[in-house]
Amino acid sequence: MPLEKLAPHEKLAHRVHVKHDDQLDDGRVSYAPIKSLWLCVMLFGTLLAICVFPSVEGVILYALSTAFILLFGHSLGSHRKFIHDSFQCPKWLEYSLVYCGTLVGIAGPLGLLKQHELRDYAQRLSTCHPYLRHGAGVWRDAWWQLHCDLRFTQQPLVDIEASRSTRFYRFLETTWMWQQLPIALVLYTVGGWGFVCWGVCARVATGVIGHWLIGYFAHNHGDLRYEVRGAAVQGRNIAWTSLLTMGESWHNNHHAFPGSAKLGLQRGEWDPGWWVLATLHRLGLVWDIVLPHDLPPRPELAIRLSNPPPIPREPQSALMKEAP
Repeated sequence: MPLEKLAPHEKLAHRVHVKHDDQLDDGRVSYAPIKSLWLCVMLFGTLLAICVFPSVEGVILYALSTAFILLFGHSLGSHRKFIHDSFQCPKWLEYSLVYCGTLVGIAGPLGLLKQHELRDYAQRLSTCHPYLRHGAGVWRDAWWQLHCDLRFTQQPLVDIEASRSTRFYRFLETTWMWQQLPIALVLYTVGGWGFVCWGVCARVATGVIGHWLIGYFAHNHGDLRYEVRGAAVQGRNIAWTSLLTMGESWHNNHHAFPGSAKLGLQRGEWDPGWWVLATLHRLGLVWDIVLPHDLPPRPELAIRLSNPPPIPREPQSALMKEAP
Protein backbone atom coordinates (compact mmCIF):
# COMPACT_ATOMS: atom_id res chain seq x y z
CA MET A 1 0.00 0.00 0.00
CA PRO A 2 1.49 3.42 -0.90
CA LEU A 3 3.00 5.37 1.95
CA GLU A 4 1.50 8.79 2.51
CA LYS A 5 4.50 10.24 4.29
CA LEU A 6 8.10 9.46 5.02
CA ALA A 7 8.76 6.25 6.87
CA PRO A 8 9.16 7.15 10.58
CA HIS A 9 12.79 6.03 10.83
CA GLU A 10 13.71 8.08 7.74
CA LYS A 11 11.97 11.19 9.05
CA LEU A 12 13.78 11.00 12.39
CA ALA A 13 17.16 10.62 10.67
CA HIS A 14 16.64 13.43 8.15
CA ARG A 15 18.21 16.88 8.39
CA VAL A 16 14.95 18.58 7.34
CA HIS A 17 12.31 19.33 9.97
CA VAL A 18 8.87 20.72 9.14
CA LYS A 19 5.73 21.39 11.15
CA HIS A 20 3.63 19.66 8.50
CA ASP A 21 4.61 17.90 5.26
CA ASP A 22 2.50 20.24 3.10
CA GLN A 23 4.97 22.97 4.07
CA LEU A 24 7.27 21.89 1.21
CA ASP A 25 4.42 22.21 -1.30
CA ASP A 26 3.58 25.75 -0.25
CA GLY A 27 5.82 28.26 -1.97
CA ARG A 28 6.36 30.26 -5.14
CA VAL A 29 9.15 30.34 -7.70
CA SER A 30 10.81 33.76 -7.93
CA TYR A 31 13.53 35.19 -10.14
CA ALA A 32 16.96 35.06 -8.47
CA PRO A 33 19.01 37.89 -10.07
CA ILE A 34 22.44 36.95 -8.69
CA LYS A 35 22.03 33.28 -9.63
CA SER A 36 20.82 34.25 -13.10
CA LEU A 37 23.58 36.83 -13.67
CA TRP A 38 26.23 34.32 -12.57
CA LEU A 39 25.16 31.85 -15.23
CA CYS A 40 24.75 34.52 -17.92
CA VAL A 41 28.30 35.78 -17.32
CA MET A 42 29.63 32.24 -17.61
CA LEU A 43 27.65 31.66 -20.81
CA PHE A 44 28.98 34.92 -22.27
CA GLY A 45 32.52 33.78 -21.43
CA THR A 46 31.80 30.45 -23.10
CA LEU A 47 30.61 32.25 -26.24
CA LEU A 48 33.86 34.25 -26.24
CA ALA A 49 35.84 31.04 -25.90
CA ILE A 50 34.16 29.54 -28.95
CA CYS A 51 34.01 32.62 -31.18
CA VAL A 52 37.00 34.77 -30.14
CA PHE A 53 39.50 32.36 -28.53
CA PRO A 54 39.08 29.02 -30.35
CA SER A 55 42.10 26.76 -29.79
CA VAL A 56 42.93 23.11 -29.37
CA GLU A 57 44.75 23.91 -26.13
CA GLY A 58 41.67 25.68 -24.77
CA VAL A 59 39.39 22.77 -25.59
CA ILE A 60 41.81 20.31 -23.95
CA LEU A 61 42.00 22.55 -20.86
CA TYR A 62 38.20 22.72 -20.74
CA ALA A 63 37.74 18.96 -21.10
CA LEU A 64 40.38 17.97 -18.54
CA SER A 65 39.45 20.60 -15.94
CA THR A 66 35.73 19.85 -16.26
CA ALA A 67 36.25 16.10 -15.88
CA PHE A 68 38.58 16.57 -12.89
CA ILE A 69 36.27 18.98 -11.04
CA LEU A 70 33.14 16.90 -11.68
CA LEU A 71 34.84 13.69 -10.56
CA PHE A 72 36.78 14.81 -7.50
CA GLY A 73 34.67 17.84 -6.65
CA HIS A 74 31.00 17.23 -7.36
CA SER A 75 30.75 13.44 -7.26
CA LEU A 76 33.25 12.57 -4.52
CA GLY A 77 33.57 15.80 -2.57
CA SER A 78 30.14 17.46 -2.55
CA HIS A 79 27.82 14.48 -3.01
CA ARG A 80 29.30 11.25 -1.69
CA LYS A 81 31.38 12.81 1.10
CA PHE A 82 29.96 16.15 2.25
CA ILE A 83 26.25 15.41 1.80
CA HIS A 84 26.05 11.67 2.46
CA ASP A 85 29.28 11.02 4.39
CA SER A 86 29.47 7.62 2.68
CA PHE A 87 33.19 7.19 3.31
CA GLN A 88 35.82 8.43 5.72
CA CYS A 89 39.17 9.99 4.87
CA PRO A 90 41.79 12.33 6.35
CA LYS A 91 40.56 15.85 6.94
CA TRP A 92 43.01 17.33 4.43
CA LEU A 93 41.59 15.07 1.72
CA GLU A 94 38.00 15.86 2.70
CA TYR A 95 38.66 19.60 2.56
CA SER A 96 40.43 19.24 -0.80
CA LEU A 97 37.55 17.29 -2.33
CA VAL A 98 34.87 19.67 -1.03
CA TYR A 99 36.92 22.66 -2.20
CA CYS A 100 36.93 21.11 -5.68
CA GLY A 101 33.17 20.73 -5.33
CA THR A 102 32.90 24.47 -4.75
CA LEU A 103 34.76 25.05 -8.03
CA VAL A 104 31.91 23.40 -9.94
CA GLY A 105 30.19 26.77 -9.53
CA ILE A 106 26.72 25.66 -8.45
CA ALA A 107 26.72 26.90 -4.85
CA GLY A 108 28.75 26.85 -1.66
CA PRO A 109 28.96 23.56 0.25
CA LEU A 110 26.36 24.49 2.89
CA GLY A 111 23.97 25.94 0.33
CA LEU A 112 24.30 22.85 -1.83
CA LEU A 113 23.66 20.66 1.21
CA LYS A 114 20.48 22.57 2.07
CA GLN A 115 19.24 22.38 -1.53
CA HIS A 116 19.88 18.65 -1.64
CA GLU A 117 18.22 17.92 1.69
CA LEU A 118 15.07 19.90 0.92
CA ARG A 119 14.71 18.22 -2.46
CA ASP A 120 15.47 14.77 -1.05
CA TYR A 121 12.97 15.12 1.80
CA ALA A 122 10.22 16.49 -0.45
CA GLN A 123 10.66 13.82 -3.11
CA ARG A 124 10.05 11.05 -0.56
CA LEU A 125 6.65 12.51 0.38
CA SER A 126 3.47 11.66 -1.50
CA THR A 127 3.36 15.15 -3.07
CA CYS A 128 5.80 18.03 -3.37
CA HIS A 129 6.22 21.26 -5.28
CA PRO A 130 7.00 20.75 -9.02
CA TYR A 131 10.18 22.81 -8.56
CA LEU A 132 11.50 20.14 -6.17
CA ARG A 133 10.54 17.19 -8.37
CA HIS A 134 11.50 18.67 -11.77
CA GLY A 135 7.85 18.35 -12.73
CA ALA A 136 7.12 21.49 -14.74
CA GLY A 137 8.27 20.41 -18.20
CA VAL A 138 11.76 20.79 -19.60
CA TRP A 139 11.74 24.47 -20.63
CA ARG A 140 9.99 25.82 -17.57
CA ASP A 141 12.13 23.60 -15.36
CA ALA A 142 15.27 25.00 -17.06
CA TRP A 143 14.14 28.55 -16.30
CA TRP A 144 13.19 27.70 -12.74
CA GLN A 145 16.33 25.76 -11.83
CA LEU A 146 18.87 27.95 -13.62
CA HIS A 147 17.44 31.43 -12.97
CA CYS A 148 15.00 31.18 -10.05
CA ASP A 149 14.64 30.00 -6.46
CA LEU A 150 11.73 28.41 -4.62
CA ARG A 151 10.66 30.62 -1.73
CA PHE A 152 8.56 28.78 0.85
CA THR A 153 5.69 30.48 2.62
CA GLN A 154 7.06 28.99 5.84
CA GLN A 155 10.76 28.16 5.60
CA PRO A 156 11.58 24.62 6.80
CA LEU A 157 14.44 24.02 9.23
CA VAL A 158 17.53 22.23 7.94
CA ASP A 159 19.81 20.99 10.73
CA ILE A 160 23.46 21.06 9.75
CA GLU A 161 25.73 19.17 12.11
CA ALA A 162 28.89 20.79 13.48
CA SER A 163 31.16 18.68 11.28
CA ARG A 164 29.48 20.24 8.24
CA SER A 165 29.70 23.81 9.55
CA THR A 166 33.39 24.27 10.28
CA ARG A 167 35.18 27.59 9.80
CA PHE A 168 36.58 26.36 6.48
CA TYR A 169 33.19 25.37 5.11
CA ARG A 170 31.61 28.63 6.25
CA PHE A 171 34.42 30.48 4.47
CA LEU A 172 33.74 28.55 1.25
CA GLU A 173 30.03 29.25 1.63
CA THR A 174 30.49 33.03 1.75
CA THR A 175 33.15 33.14 -0.99
CA TRP A 176 32.15 30.34 -3.36
CA MET A 177 31.84 32.58 -6.42
CA TRP A 178 35.17 34.28 -5.64
CA GLN A 179 36.92 30.90 -5.50
CA GLN A 180 37.05 30.98 -9.31
CA LEU A 181 39.28 34.07 -9.18
CA PRO A 182 42.58 32.39 -8.16
CA ILE A 183 42.05 29.79 -10.89
CA ALA A 184 41.34 32.56 -13.40
CA LEU A 185 44.50 34.46 -12.43
CA VAL A 186 46.66 31.37 -12.90
CA LEU A 187 45.05 30.59 -16.26
CA TYR A 188 45.40 34.20 -17.42
CA THR A 189 49.11 34.11 -16.55
CA VAL A 190 49.59 30.90 -18.50
CA GLY A 191 47.33 31.41 -21.52
CA GLY A 192 45.61 34.80 -21.42
CA TRP A 193 41.89 35.47 -21.67
CA GLY A 194 41.36 32.44 -23.88
CA PHE A 195 42.38 30.07 -21.07
CA VAL A 196 40.17 31.99 -18.62
CA CYS A 197 37.15 31.63 -20.90
CA TRP A 198 37.77 27.93 -21.53
CA GLY A 199 39.04 26.91 -18.09
CA VAL A 200 36.63 28.93 -15.95
CA CYS A 201 33.59 30.19 -17.86
CA ALA A 202 32.98 27.18 -20.11
CA ARG A 203 33.72 24.75 -17.27
CA VAL A 204 31.34 26.47 -14.83
CA ALA A 205 28.60 26.83 -17.45
CA THR A 206 28.89 23.12 -18.20
CA GLY A 207 28.75 22.21 -14.52
CA VAL A 208 25.69 24.36 -13.76
CA ILE A 209 23.68 23.44 -16.86
CA GLY A 210 24.79 19.80 -16.74
CA HIS A 211 23.71 19.53 -13.10
CA TRP A 212 20.23 20.76 -14.02
CA LEU A 213 20.00 18.66 -17.18
CA ILE A 214 20.89 15.38 -15.45
CA GLY A 215 18.59 16.30 -12.56
CA TYR A 216 15.68 16.82 -14.93
CA PHE A 217 16.13 13.64 -16.96
CA ALA A 218 17.07 11.51 -13.95
CA HIS A 219 13.67 12.30 -12.42
CA ASN A 220 11.58 12.04 -15.59
CA HIS A 221 13.16 9.62 -18.08
CA GLY A 222 15.22 6.46 -17.75
CA ASP A 223 15.16 2.97 -16.30
CA LEU A 224 13.51 1.97 -13.04
CA ARG A 225 14.83 -1.04 -11.14
CA TYR A 226 13.72 0.10 -7.69
CA GLU A 227 10.61 1.97 -6.59
CA VAL A 228 10.24 3.99 -3.41
CA ARG A 229 6.55 3.37 -2.82
CA GLY A 230 4.44 6.43 -2.15
CA ALA A 231 7.18 8.86 -3.19
CA ALA A 232 6.28 11.92 -5.25
CA VAL A 233 8.99 11.14 -7.79
CA GLN A 234 11.30 8.24 -8.60
CA GLY A 235 14.96 8.50 -9.50
CA ARG A 236 15.88 6.93 -12.83
CA ASN A 237 19.04 5.36 -14.23
CA ILE A 238 20.47 6.96 -17.38
CA ALA A 239 23.08 4.50 -18.58
CA TRP A 240 24.57 6.41 -21.51
CA THR A 241 25.64 9.37 -19.34
CA SER A 242 27.32 7.32 -16.61
CA LEU A 243 30.86 8.25 -17.70
CA LEU A 244 30.01 11.91 -18.35
CA THR A 245 28.46 12.24 -14.87
CA MET A 246 31.13 10.18 -13.05
CA GLY A 247 28.46 7.63 -12.08
CA GLU A 248 25.93 10.15 -10.77
CA SER A 249 23.35 9.26 -13.42
CA TRP A 250 22.60 5.91 -11.71
CA HIS A 251 19.96 7.92 -9.92
CA ASN A 252 17.43 5.15 -9.46
CA ASN A 253 20.09 3.23 -7.56
CA HIS A 254 20.82 6.35 -5.52
CA HIS A 255 17.16 6.89 -4.60
CA ALA A 256 17.02 3.28 -3.43
CA PHE A 257 20.27 3.42 -1.42
CA PRO A 258 21.03 7.12 -0.84
CA GLY A 259 23.81 6.49 1.67
CA SER A 260 25.81 4.16 -0.58
CA ALA A 261 29.21 5.31 -1.81
CA LYS A 262 28.77 3.07 -4.83
CA LEU A 263 26.15 4.19 -7.37
CA GLY A 264 26.68 1.70 -10.20
CA LEU A 265 25.49 -1.48 -8.48
CA GLN A 266 25.31 -4.09 -11.23
CA ARG A 267 27.82 -5.42 -13.72
CA GLY A 268 28.22 -2.97 -16.59
CA GLU A 269 27.02 0.05 -14.57
CA TRP A 270 30.10 2.21 -14.99
CA ASP A 271 30.85 4.37 -11.97
CA PRO A 272 34.10 6.37 -12.21
CA GLY A 273 33.55 7.86 -8.77
CA TRP A 274 33.54 4.36 -7.29
CA TRP A 275 36.63 3.38 -9.24
CA VAL A 276 38.53 6.30 -7.69
CA LEU A 277 37.20 5.51 -4.20
CA ALA A 278 38.30 1.88 -4.52
CA THR A 279 41.76 3.05 -5.60
CA LEU A 280 42.01 5.49 -2.69
CA HIS A 281 40.97 2.68 -0.37
CA ARG A 282 43.77 0.48 -1.64
CA LEU A 283 46.16 3.38 -1.02
CA GLY A 284 44.95 3.65 2.58
CA LEU A 285 43.39 7.09 2.09
CA VAL A 286 39.72 6.04 2.39
CA TRP A 287 37.99 3.73 4.84
CA ASP A 288 34.53 3.00 6.32
CA ILE A 289 33.02 2.81 2.85
CA VAL A 290 29.22 2.51 3.03
CA LEU A 291 27.55 0.12 0.57
CA PRO A 292 23.89 -0.88 0.09
CA HIS A 293 23.95 -3.85 2.47
CA ASP A 294 25.40 -1.61 5.22
CA LEU A 295 22.24 0.51 5.22
CA PRO A 296 19.12 -0.16 7.32
CA PRO A 297 16.24 -1.89 5.52
CA ARG A 298 13.62 0.32 3.89
CA PRO A 299 10.11 -1.21 4.02
CA GLU A 300 8.89 1.25 1.37
CA LEU A 301 11.49 0.08 -1.17
CA ALA A 302 10.20 -2.27 -3.89
CA ILE A 303 11.96 -3.99 -6.79
CA ARG A 304 10.14 -3.62 -10.10
CA LEU A 305 11.85 -6.47 -11.98
CA SER A 306 10.23 -9.92 -11.96
CA ASN A 307 13.64 -11.62 -11.67
CA PRO A 308 15.82 -8.99 -9.98
CA PRO A 309 19.58 -9.35 -9.75
CA PRO A 310 20.91 -9.58 -6.20
CA ILE A 311 22.36 -6.52 -4.55
CA PRO A 312 26.08 -7.10 -5.02
CA ARG A 313 28.37 -7.58 -2.05
CA GLU A 314 31.87 -6.25 -2.46
CA PRO A 315 34.94 -8.35 -1.68
CA GLN A 316 36.05 -8.06 1.93
CA SER A 317 39.04 -5.96 0.87
CA ALA A 318 36.69 -3.19 -0.26
CA LEU A 319 34.72 -3.23 2.97
CA MET A 320 37.50 -2.87 5.51
CA LYS A 321 36.38 -0.61 8.33
CA GLU A 322 39.75 0.09 9.92
CA ALA A 323 41.38 3.45 9.50
CA PRO A 324 44.85 3.24 7.98
